[in-house]
Amino acid sequence: MKTRDLAILEENRRSWNAMADSWFGTTALPVYGCLAPTEDELALFPPLDGARVLELGCGSGHSLAWCAKHGASELWGIDLSARQLENAERHLAGLGYKAKLFCCPMEDAPPEIPAARFDVVYAIYSIGWATDLTAVFDHAARWLKPGGSLIFSWDHPLMHCLETSEGELIFSGNYTRDETFSYIQRGQPVTVQNRRMSTYINALAAAGFAVERLIEESDPAVSARTVEFSSDYYSPWRASKFPLSFIIKARKI
Repeated sequence: MKTRDLAILEENRRSWNAMADSWFGTTALPVYGCLAPTEDELALFPPLDGARVLELGCGSGHSLAWCAKHGASELWGIDLSARQLENAERHLAGLGYKAKLFCCPMEDAPPEIPAARFDVVYAIYSIGWATDLTAVFDHAARWLKPGGSLIFSWDHPLMHCLETSEGELIFSGNYTRDETFSYIQRGQPVTVQNRRMSTYINALAAAGFAVERLIEESDPAVSARTVEFSSDYYSPWRASKFPLSFIIKARKI
């Protein structure tokens, strides 16, 4: 891994440790992202009775708890932040669930995680924190059973290319290349990756996945009503004009 990537991961780790408590329970299944269709509407997950699941960027454990409530028999999770995992362990224990949790970047492959074990590997609004997408997808392919599902969501690539001004959209970014963005989030410096859709699709193919679903639509409730202009990053007005999030389901071949 490049030195620059290691520096990004370390900065993000410190920042997530500092702000983990303020994100407790945010963006967790059945939610895929702000103003995006939910799992209740999309039914991307297979039946989870007896399933083994692994979450990349498991945060406070709320999505793992959702899987357990739907019958998953084994809960595994990876997160960069030790504080997030402390919150996850406490939250899951309070519900009577146990999970095997690992504190590391999703680019890493803890040796304790067995190959060909999982029915589903998923990442709810966390894939953009990965600095090495190829490694993430390669690990997911190794961990999944043949025919297993990889499901993930993130900001739509257009989100970083479009700005709003006086009721209009302005194309101010660059969609010809993948880009890295650094900014301040809840008082902490963070860096995320904005990748073209083709980058995700091609990386999935190279790792041995077949894409089964690509969802770019906003929540149907947004499209069904008239919304007032707002320049907020995740505003219903923006969601009525272009997708704020995307969701991909891929199958291990």
